[in-house]
Amino acid sequence: MMESILQSAGYKVGCYTSPHLLHYNERIRINKINIDDRNLCNAFAQINAARKHCDISLTYFEFGTLAAMYCFMEAQVDVAIMEIGLGGRLDAVNIFDPDCAILTSVELDHIDYLGDTREKIGFEKGAIFRSAKPAVYADLNIPQSVSQYARKINAQFLRFDEEFGYIKKGDQWDFWGQLGERRSLPLPALRGEKQLQNASACLAALDSLSELLPVKMSDIRQGLLDAVIPGRFQVVSTQPMIILDVAHNPSAAVVLSNNLQAIKSTGKTYAVVAMLQDKDILGVVESLKKDIDYWLVSTVKSPRAASAEFLQQQIYRSGINNTDQCVKFDDCVAAFVFACEQASKDDRICVFGSFYTVSEILHFMKIAHSG
Repeated sequence: MMESILQSAGYKVGCYTSPHLLHYNERIRINKINIDDRNLCNAFAQINAARKHCDISLTYFEFGTLAAMYCFMEAQVDVAIMEIGLGGRLDAVNIFDPDCAILTSVELDHIDYLGDTREKIGFEKGAIFRSAKPAVYADLNIPQSVSQYARKINAQFLRFDEEFGYIKKGDQWDFWGQLGERRSLPLPALRGEKQLQNASACLAALDSLSELLPVKMSDIRQGLLDAVIPGRFQVVSTQPMIILDVAHNPSAAVVLSNNLQAIKSTGKTYAVVAMLQDKDILGVVESLKKDIDYWLVSTVKSPRAASAEFLQQQIYRSGINNTDQCVKFDDCVAAFVFACEQASKDDRICVFGSFYTVSEILHFMKIAHSG
C-alpha cells in the first residue's frame, strides 16, 4: 500500500520483498515493475566482484538484499521500501538505517531462530527501530520488549489505537493520526478487516514523513485502490471460486478465516494444503477447521516440507474424524486438479499453507492457461 500510494504521488519507488512466487525478479520492483534480467544480473556481478576483493561470503538473502539496494541506487529512486526477511535485529535489510520503520505485528513464527515467546520475538523485531525516528506499530497487544526498546532508543513510537487508528463506516473508513483526520477513504483493494490496520499504519508513517514525502488525499485514495499482492487472498476464478493465500501461521490463518466468512458461499469449501514442518500446523488447522469441508493434503516441494501423512495426523488431531474429509495426494497439483474436478460452480477451492504451495499452483495454472 505504501508503494502504491507513493507511486500515485509521482515518486520513483523501489520496493524489495520476499519471497517470490514464480520469478526471482518479483522481489525487486521499481515503480511496480519487476527488475529485468539485465539489471539484476549486473547488480549480482558488481556485488560478486566487490566481495571477492574482501574474500567475504554472502548468504542467498544477503546477496539479494545488496542487489536490491544496488538496483535502487542505479535507478536513483526517491524512496526505497525494504521488507525485513526474518526477524529484524540480525536481518540483512537492517544494515540500512530507515527514515521510518513499521512493525506490523508480533506472532509466534520462526521460533527456532527468533525465540519461543512473543517477548523474545518482539525484541528481535523491534530492533529495526532507530533513535529519534518514527517507529510505527500496526497492531494491538504490544509486547513489552518492543515498547521498552522504543523508549530506550528514544524512537518516535506511534502505536495503533493510541497515536493513530481508524473508524470503519460501511464501504468507507476514516483515518485519524498526528496530523488530524482523513475522511471517507475507500476500502483497500486488499481484502479483510486486517488491511485497515495495515492501511492505517501506512498513513501514520506517511504523516510522520510528510515533510520528506508529502502526498495528497487523491494519491492516498488511488493508492489504496491500486494496491494488490499476488498470493494474499487472491481470487483467480469465480465459478468455482479459487482463492490463493500464502497463510502459513495461526494469525494469518485467522485472517484467512475471516475473509472466507466475509464472502458468503452456498457450496462446499475444498482446501488444498501443503505446509513446512517448522510451522504450527495444528494451530493453522484449528483456526480454519470451521471454514473447510474437505482437506486435500500433500507434500510441498521443499526440504523443510511436512509430509502429507503428518498433515493428515494434525487434521485428525484437531477433531476432524471423518476420513472422507481428508485425502492425501502425491503433490499439490494433483490435489488441486482433484478439487477442480469435484467442485461445482457454487463451491470454493482455497489453496494455502505456504509460499511454495501457492507458487506450485500458480505455475501449474500458468502452464495450463498457455497450453
